[in-house]
Amino acid sequence: MRPRRYPSDTTDEEWALIQPLLPVPACQTPKGGRPEKHHRRDVFDAIRYITDNAAK
Repeated sequence: MRPRRYPSDTTDEEWALIQPLLPVPACQTPKGGRPEKHHRRDVFDAIRYITDNAAK
């Protein structure tokens, strides 16, 4: 289990539903690409934090 820093952070159950919907990272494709610097879940949580708190 991953510790939640903010109430808007995704739970493990939510992430299990969201992760398969994201495209394959470029570094894992035959063409190749740079490895991601930040974990996708952290980026998703940051976007969700901003959208949850922008209306307040």
